[in-house]
Amino acid sequence: MLIKIRKSWELPESEVLSEQSYLGRRDILKSMGIGGLIAAASGMVAPRFAGATTSDPSAHLYPVPRNEAYVGGRPLTPEDVATTYNNFYEFGSHKNIAKAAQALKIRPWTVQIDGLVEKEQTLDVDDLLSRMQLEERVYRHRCVEAWSMVVPWTGFALKDLVKLAAPTSKAKYLVMQTFEDKEVASGQKQFWYPWPYTEGLTLEEATNDLAFMVTGLYGKPLPKQSGAPLRLAVPWKYGFKQIKSIVRFTFTEERPKSFWEELNANEYGFWANVNPEVRHPRWTQATERDLRTGERIPTQMYNGYTDQVADLYKDLGKREILFR
Repeated sequence: MLIKIRKSWELPESEVLSEQSYLGRRDILKSMGIGGLIAAASGMVAPRFAGATTSDPSAHLYPVPRNEAYVGGRPLTPEDVATTYNNFYEFGSHKNIAKAAQALKIRPWTVQIDGLVEKEQTLDVDDLLSRMQLEERVYRHRCVEAWSMVVPWTGFALKDLVKLAAPTSKAKYLVMQTFEDKEVASGQKQFWYPWPYTEGLTLEEATNDLAFMVTGLYGKPLPKQSGAPLRLAVPWKYGFKQIKSIVRFTFTEERPKSFWEELNANEYGFWANVNPEVRHPRWTQATERDLRTGERIPTQMYNGYTDQVADLYKDLGKREILFR
């Protein structure tokens, strides 16, 4: 007899409301004349944004089967909310960057793999997708600004890209960089930021089962404002670690200094693991605002993924969770 022991962050499948079910329920309430009142009360009224995903040449790959080993622990955030409330500093320092981000040209798009690897290589993103086994995973996403959402990412395990890259025994870190094109991304004209956006993980973090390269969202290619065509999802870390629109993967022996760490290491450290016990210097991290409901809910250690990642940090002190 097989007995499944659920992970700390899992809910029974019957309790995870799909986006379609949620939107269908909302339409029923609207027809009854009370949907608007509920939406207004939650403060989550948002227009559906017509992203340009239909022109993505990878559109035929979606949707893909969901890996039921990964569920978000809460109902999905509606697509029109999750894709219109975004941070993408390349296109501005505000949340409503979805329209501006449509200037991003996602083809041709190449990904460079270099540094301490057996052989440096440059791959076309569609060639990379053809080599990987795509799946859908539902993850919780927690921003350092204390808001959160639950979304169905499509992509592949980051450890599969690490395997493809074949790092040498000297490699200890994986450094990732976003594109740089000031003519397309107006935010990159703000010279006080250390462009291009750079982030990094230890190899142990990069090869953890949860680390995920994202290529799609809600059963479709990834919207430009969400980091098309390739972004990172590491759900136990704050959102600023989850770099968008990646063009380069570099394997190195030295720990990198990330974009926000270079700007203000006291507020945005390298590790950036979710910890409700360590407050941001300007606000508490004990609670978060759920974008689906607008309600504040308790934040969980490692965003609820303690069982999967705590061993990665057993030799580090408490404050590495955010600042170190």
